[in-house]
Formats: sequence, C-alpha cells, structure tokens
Amino acid sequence: MTEETGAEALVRTLIGAGVDTCFANPGTSEMHFVAALDRIPGIRCVLGLQENAVTGMADGYFRVTRRPAATLLHCGPGYANGIANLHNARRAGSGILNIVGDHAVPHVAHDSPLTADVGALVGATSDWHAFGTEPARIGADAARGLAAAGSAYGRVASLVLPADVSWGAGGMAASPVAPTAPLPPDPGAVARASRALRSGRRALILLGTPAVVADLHPLLAGLARATGATLTGSPMIAAIPRGRGRLDLPTVAYPVDDALGQLAPYDVVILVNCPPPVGFFRYPGRPSLMHRPDAEVITLSRPDQDAAAALGALAADLGAAPAAIPSAPGGIPEVSGPITPESLAATVARLLPEDAIVVNEALTLGGGFASVMPHAAPVDWLTVTGGAIGGGIPLATGAAVGARAMGRPDRRVVTLQADGSAAYTLQALWTQARENLPVTTLLLNNRAYAILLGEYAKVGAQPGPTARDMMSLDRPALDWVALARGFGVTAEAAATVEALRPALARGLALDGPSLIDLRFA
Repeated sequence: MTEETGAEALVRTLIGAGVDTCFANPGTSEMHFVAALDRIPGIRCVLGLQENAVTGMADGYFRVTRRPAATLLHCGPGYANGIANLHNARRAGSGILNIVGDHAVPHVAHDSPLTADVGALVGATSDWHAFGTEPARIGADAARGLAAAGSAYGRVASLVLPADVSWGAGGMAASPVAPTAPLPPDPGAVARASRALRSGRRALILLGTPAVVADLHPLLAGLARATGATLTGSPMIAAIPRGRGRLDLPTVAYPVDDALGQLAPYDVVILVNCPPPVGFFRYPGRPSLMHRPDAEVITLSRPDQDAAAALGALAADLGAAPAAIPSAPGGIPEVSGPITPESLAATVARLLPEDAIVVNEALTLGGGFASVMPHAAPVDWLTVTGGAIGGGIPLATGAAVGARAMGRPDRRVVTLQADGSAAYTLQALWTQARENLPVTTLLLNNRAYAILLGEYAKVGAQPGPTARDMMSLDRPALDWVALARGFGVTAEAAATVEALRPALARGLALDGPSLIDLRFA
C-alpha cells in the first residue's frame, strides 16, 4: 500500500469530519492538495476568481448550513486578498477553516517573490491558527482547526500548509475532534436581568444572532409581553428570520443620530449574545456608545454562551411563557412609477418566494424594507456584518451553495446589492453562472458611493468638486447589464416599478442566476 502524503491525509480528515465543500482559488503551492482532492472523492470544489469572493462564499455557506466549509487560498498575498470578507465572517460568527498554501519550508529562506509573513497575517485575522510542520501532523492539525471553526456559534480558523509538508509522505488522517459547545448562562447574570426587568424601568433587550433564530420567537414574544421590554436586534446580527409569522424585530439604526434617538428612552439595556451598541465611527460631538450614558447595561449572555438557555432561564425566573407572534398592522402598498427605496421594497416584498434567502448589502437604498417585510413571505435575511464592503455577491453565492448542500437547491437567493460595493467582488457572478445557482441580484444603481456623501456631511463639510468626484461612479457609468452578461449571468435593466415587476418575476423563475440593474433617478 502506498504511503499517504500530508495532503491526502488532510483531505481524508476533512471528509471524515463532514466537510463537503471547499471554496477555492488555488496556486502552485496548493497543487498537491488539489491533486488529493482529485484522487479522493467526497468534497465538492467551488472555484472563485478572487480570494475575497472565496472567503465571502464560505461565510454565506456557514450561515445557511451552520457547519464550516474549507477554503483554499494561495500563500500570503492570496490570504491577504480574502481578509476583508474574513473580517465580515468573524463579525458574523461564521465558522470557516482556511487552508493556506505556503512555500516549502527550505525555500522560505531564499525570499522568493511570493514570500510573505503568512503566520502574521493569519494570526492577526483568525480566531485559531496553526502552521503545518510535518505530514504526520497535518490530519491532527486539521481536526483541531475544524473543531475550532465549529466551536460556540462559529469561528474563523486557518491552517497554513507548506508545500513540502503537503507533498511529503507519512500523512495520517485524524478522527474528528468535537467542537466546544456554547457555554451555559451565568445564573447571576440571569438574576440581575430578571431584577432589572421587574424594576419598572424602561428596558431594552438587545439580541445577537443566536438569540433571534425562528424557534425562539415565541419565547421572545412572551418575554416582551410579560415585562413590557422592547426587543431590538443588534446592529451586528448576521442572519434574522423575517416575514409573516415571525417577530417584527427592528435593529439598531446605522445613522448615529437615529440610533441615539432610538435608544434614548431606555434606562436598562440587556445584552443577549452581542456587544453594547456602538457607532461604526466616532463623529465630532457624538459619543461612541449608542445607549444613554446613565443606562444600566447588563450582559445576560456573552457571544460564547448559550442564548436559548439564557433566554429560557430568564423567562422561567420571570414566569413568562411563550406567546403567539403578534400580527403587524397595515400591509404592502400598491406602488407604481419610478424606483425609489419604498417602491422597490414593496415590489420585492410582494414577489419574494417563501423560504427565500435575502442578502442585504444596500444600506442607503434598502431603507424601505422595514415597513413591508412583516407582510412578506417568511425568509431568512442575511446582512454584511463587519462593514467591509464587497460581501453581498459572494455571501449570496455561498448561501446558494449551502442551500444545495442541505438538500434545498430550490431555495431562491435574492441579493439587494449596492452598485459601489458590487464592484469590489463582482467576480462571484461568474461562480453563480458556473454552478447554475438560483441567485437573483437586484443591483441598486445610483452611480455613487452614496453612503459616503452622508458620512461627509457628518464631519461638518459640504463636498466640493474633488470630494464629489471621489464619491461618484458616473464617469464613466458602469454597464452592469454588460458586466453580468460577460460573467455568464442573465441580465436586464429597469427604471420603473412597471418594468421591475415582470423582470423580477422572470428572474425568480429562472433556472440559474440573473441580475436586474435598477436605475434610480
């Protein structure tokens, strides 16, 4: 029997631990791992044309499946290309195992052109990392890395694999290592939160991602009914169920002044698996934290603790029982005419299919959805959590791959995608076409980095010609229909609701990806 290489042991370890997908952009140092994937069936490889698309896809995959995928990245520069969406994934609490190829160990001393301090890069941007040193250890290292990626609610792990460790003989596959489950809640924290909710003071319960899963909505509704507390989602929520039959949970607003006004009434802020609400940036004359300075802040459960157990213990202490989800008043209005944030939201909400996955990277033009989503079909709503733009299209791509891996290739993915951030990672459209994924991208085209105009105003300035030129995307205008078609995606444009409605219906019915260039006035 031929002795296994380190790469072969790595592949067998991944398969044994349940990894079925590898999002990849390989290079020379990873060819032995690629060859092992060829020889050993069991892992589906999904090619991305740039590493930041690869890492964003792995993030989307985890958010749908709740299990880590692997990525394959090429040396230090390849990993560096993927860091922005790894940042988003860390903020989302997504589990990923990055396999990062590197030069053969004896070659590093010669400082060849692609040599970089890979250890420093992965150490600064991963929750767990290890450096492969010998073929016999690669299987065990991979098993530990996957356990780290799957621990608590998900973490980013990176395993650096030098080429000679990959090709070297003596590899040994390792058995899976059990990930660490979320920790139990602290009884003292439960008691403090219960006392605060009984005190008669105005209270806000701020919820992180694990606290807003659909199964917890009746319990959350019961807590709100029993205590009068307001339920609000953290601005860091990665995925939230929305639509009919789900709680209508607002999240903390992005604009600082709006967020300060939103949280001003509350004397008590109870945190459930999330940090205190903080502004994305500090502005002159405004604070960093969004809650009142004199508010009492109580951590019911940390991000590594069991949110369901914490909320259950709190409800038991308060005598609160699960309650029916209240119906939201109103409905989806009839709209016509030009595409605006409000008419876009109403049109999309009417046509969203049940159990769709909506990916939102449209901060400025996506503001009309809050009022209509309680009346839409039940969907899962994913957001780009870390603020590094360019997450939306890869996130949607990985979500569609994840749905397929879960036996649900019928789940439609709808991407609300701003044009400025789309330009960062539009290469992921090619992967959608190659994999024939059911993704409909709504390209919100205002030909500008519109969010920057708002940020500019917050620092007390009016943009002049130079500033406006740096924030506009109209010289020349991007031809999104041509770009999408160039990547193999069906595309058309719409500038009115009357054009959008049939275009969206066609896109949602298509067997494969589509893009609609929505041209805002």
